[in-house]
Amino acid sequence: MIARNALLTDLYQLTMLQGYYRHAMTETAVFEFFVRKLPESRNFLVAAGLEQVLDFLENLRFSQAEIDWLSTTGYFKTDFLDYLAEMTFTGSVDAMPEGTVFFPNEPILRIIAPFPEAQLVESRVINLLHFQTLIASKAARSVLMAGDKLLVDFGFRRAHGAEAGVLAARASYLAGFSGTATVCAGRQFGIPIYGTMAHSFVQAHDDESDAFLRFAEANPDNVVLLIDTYDTEAGAKKVVALAPKLQAAGIRIKGVRLDSGDLAEHAHNVRKILDEGGLRKVTIFASGGIDEYQLEAFRSRQAPIDGYGIGTYLDTSADAPYMDCAYKLQEYAGVPRRKRSEGKATWPGRKQVYRRFDLDGIMIGDTIAVDDEIFDGKPLLQPVMQNGRQITGMQRSLERIRLETQDQLHTLPGKLKLLTREENYPVVISDALKHLAQRVDEGYS
Repeated sequence: MIARNALLTDLYQLTMLQGYYRHAMTETAVFEFFVRKLPESRNFLVAAGLEQVLDFLENLRFSQAEIDWLSTTGYFKTDFLDYLAEMTFTGSVDAMPEGTVFFPNEPILRIIAPFPEAQLVESRVINLLHFQTLIASKAARSVLMAGDKLLVDFGFRRAHGAEAGVLAARASYLAGFSGTATVCAGRQFGIPIYGTMAHSFVQAHDDESDAFLRFAEANPDNVVLLIDTYDTEAGAKKVVALAPKLQAAGIRIKGVRLDSGDLAEHAHNVRKILDEGGLRKVTIFASGGIDEYQLEAFRSRQAPIDGYGIGTYLDTSADAPYMDCAYKLQEYAGVPRRKRSEGKATWPGRKQVYRRFDLDGIMIGDTIAVDDEIFDGKPLLQPVMQNGRQITGMQRSLERIRLETQDQLHTLPGKLKLLTREENYPVVISDALKHLAQRVDEGYS
């Protein structure tokens, strides 16, 4: 499901590579991926997608069929295509672990490799890191608003393609969601899968109670009934009436789902109906246009909802559908490099990010430093790949990443957990890095 195709790149990567090849520009290059600024509605971001990046790099190959097709484009010389046919990724990667909270201008990934290799992978590296980081950052906001409520990714059908839907399930689970409705993601990543029923199942029956009964008999271990096809409260009463019959057959109703209308109001009404009918242990699950802002509103209204299916707004990151991110050259042939374009200037050289915490373990500030500087705090970038192969022992299971992400979110200052944009978290540029930028600029003049 997750593509490894070497042609997942932009044409200009290959035309530049042909230039590098012609002029033997194959010395070591250093590129770093970072986000220039936070989306307007975000106070922090959550790094995600590293696993897929490393898998892509480790398996980077041009197939003969791809080389043959490139030859038909008219852009490339035969000797260059022969060079591509032998290319693999032989470089190193340093990165922030997935689930790390980060802020603008902080590199979350560094690639050190022969120039053509480091250049070729730019487009796919950005593609993978941008999307999962975007979704994980969106999902984390729901996690912070929901507390201990069940959260399920419901967004595959509205995702921008199959790969996006599957990776959105991974990114949201990494950020703290309970699971996904996307079966493929369950199989591929071991994410718990959840599902109920659709309105079509109820509509296909002449009687709503018959629909509930037949679904329960067909799925005795997963009886979650959608009760708002016609009248929500009337549906809840039918569930109460059906419960004794199912109980006699050894079938327990786990929950009911609400998918339309004023979900908080319906939840209060349905909870009362279920409780009065002796179904206090039957949970209420809600879906339908929910995002973190809705979760905040449900909490303020004390809605008795036990779990949520969050779809469209999550898998498209609807309020912030992209990040201003970049993968830029920071060093070539041992010489620091710097982009000075207006509004897009970069800090040169290899860098490290140090994070400081107060005595309660709450984050209080970061320093972006030259890589060989030492500062108080925790260095966030770690070596994860050498000589084109992942470093043994550095791989982490998705479950472990998820738990560590929760630890990260607990260390956020209180104001950064809010949905409104707050003052910027303090990120300081070290004096040595400022001086390095000045020296690079003087060299350009």
